[in-house]
Amino acid sequence: MYFKQIVVEGMGCLSYIIGCPLAKTACVVDPKRDVQDYIDLARKNDMQITHIFETHVHADHVSGNQELQSRIGAEICFMEGSPVEFKHRTVKEGETMDFGNARLEFIKTPGHTPNAMSILVTDRSRGKDPWLVLTGDCMFVGDVGRPDLAGAELIEEQVENLYNSLKNKLGGLPKSLEIFPAHGEGSLCGKGMSAKSSSTIGFELANNPVLGLSREEFFKAFTQGFPERPKSFSHIIETNKKGAPLLERCPVTRDLSPMQVKKHIERGATVLDARDTAAFGGVHIPGSINIGLAKQTANWIGMVIDPKDDLVLVVSDDKVYDEMCAHLHRIGYDNIIGYLSGGIAAWQEAGLPIGHLWQISTAQLKEKLAANHKRLLDVRTPAEWAAGHIRQARHYPLTRLLKEGLDMPKDEEVIVTCGIGYRGNIAASFLQSQGFSHVHSLAGGMKAWINAGLEVV
Repeated sequence: MYFKQIVVEGMGCLSYIIGCPLAKTACVVDPKRDVQDYIDLARKNDMQITHIFETHVHADHVSGNQELQSRIGAEICFMEGSPVEFKHRTVKEGETMDFGNARLEFIKTPGHTPNAMSILVTDRSRGKDPWLVLTGDCMFVGDVGRPDLAGAELIEEQVENLYNSLKNKLGGLPKSLEIFPAHGEGSLCGKGMSAKSSSTIGFELANNPVLGLSREEFFKAFTQGFPERPKSFSHIIETNKKGAPLLERCPVTRDLSPMQVKKHIERGATVLDARDTAAFGGVHIPGSINIGLAKQTANWIGMVIDPKDDLVLVVSDDKVYDEMCAHLHRIGYDNIIGYLSGGIAAWQEAGLPIGHLWQISTAQLKEKLAANHKRLLDVRTPAEWAAGHIRQARHYPLTRLLKEGLDMPKDEEVIVTCGIGYRGNIAASFLQSQGFSHVHSLAGGMKAWINAGLEVV
């Protein structure tokens, strides 16, 4: 049996190719939108991908099922009852399918979504018993799937389903069975996932804090307090239900002159600046949002920018542009008009308006706080805040800031800090786009403050 896990760093998306080189056949489970990896792996191992299985309708990334089917003709499969609108095959609980020596058996495990499934995998060349289980978004390594995505009206039913799927179905499998989930560290579909991308049923039953909860504790924990739902989730769900457009049908991106960019901005386009914090702080297009290229870029784009927005990118080079486009397409942000040709230097040379986001040093912040500055915002998570913060800071998590805005006069000075400056620049550029005229970001964030030997409480 051939088995390979494919990881999308930062987003925490895990997909799989399973097959049998002897029988020259394979399938893919939960594919990402850029599908060349699966095609290359299948060709390298002399296998043909004949089926695509989705453990559920995903909310955090656009599936590659349409892309893969268009290129190799594979059949798309969902658990019966799944709310997809395009042609597909349904599988039922207990049904099996063979790919040479690899046997797949489907288990209905609702909870994260109402029609989710897990897949038992047996290598028949090694033995008759299952070797591993693909748990989708039901059981993660160190956590379980969030049950709130189907809507508030279904939350109690979903929590009941999730509890039963975890305790009775997956929890009743042999403890030696390996688990391979659809997500790992970095995903917004859970809260405390491990960096390790596989585990065993027995280890999770003994060490996963959620699986140790009583029924009453489980219901209390899972009817409240979920991670903030990004703006992108509803759009991604609808895209996956209808079937994502093929990438070749997405708008053709172009290199844009400064005047073309200006016209697109006047028509309502959003400028996404993917440069680092220092470059953006020095000079940028007024009103642009700074989300630098990093592992979790796609997650933050999904939090800040509306998926229906037309996008113009400002990047440092062509490689960054290509990587940013890959991130955007993975979450269904397909309205990419193009990029500013010649970069920000071309914008300046055209004599167009520029903005600044001054990065202040730890020494400058210390002086301002000594002078009784009262508008220091710490946008880190509650756990980061509890681990140590600047005494005079006000805790305002970035997800809350993006959702609620900031209720204060827009001409007052605001200083933003985070862990290392990345989220601080997102927050500060967002505030600037909302009309705040006197915003600073702490260069290097709390890491710089602590390394300077300054007080935290």
